[in-house]
Amino acid sequence: MKKPLALIAAALLCAACAPAANTTPAPAGPLTAMPSAPVSLSAGSGPQAPGGTAPATTGITWDQASKDKAVEVAEKAMADFARPGVEEKQWANDLARWLTPQATADYSAVDPANVPANRVTGPATLSVDETNGYGVTATVPTNAGTYTLQLLRTGSQAPWKVNRLTPPTS
Repeated sequence: MKKPLALIAAALLCAACAPAANTTPAPAGPLTAMPSAPVSLSAGSGPQAPGGTAPATTGITWDQASKDKAVEVAEKAMADFARPGVEEKQWANDLARWLTPQATADYSAVDPANVPANRVTGPATLSVDETNGYGVTATVPTNAGTYTLQLLRTGSQAPWKVNRLTPPTS
C-alpha cells in the first residue's frame, strides 16, 4: 500500500512543478512585423551598390576560351539530350557527364522517348553577363525548337556543367 501512495505523491509533485499552459487568447486582427534593427547603409548613407551596378566577379573574368568552352559543352549536352530513341540508362549516363550533380538527379527520371528533339540544327549562342563569370545562358536550336541551357562552373579552371535544359515555348 505504501508503493502506490508514493507513486501518487511523486506524480502530484511533478504536476505541481510543471509550467502552466498559456491560455491567453491570440490577439484579433492582423499582426505587423517591426524591424529589430535599422537598415544598413554604406558609408555616407549611400546605397549598397551605387548606380545599381554589381561589382565584377572576383577571380573569374570572361575570355574567349571560356566562351568557346561554354558553347562546346552546351552543344554536346544538347546533342546527348536530343536522342529520344536511346535506351534510358545509356541516355542518362551519356547526359550525366555534362550535368551538375543537381541536374543529374533531376534528369535521371526523364524518359528520353518523351524528348521532342532528335537533333541539334545549329550552333549554340551565349547570353553572357560580364559581371558573372560563374554562369551563362546558352540557346541551342533543335528540330523541335530552341532550347535554353543554364551552365554553371565553380571556378575559372572548373568545367562548365549544364544545370537546366528548358524546352522551347510553344
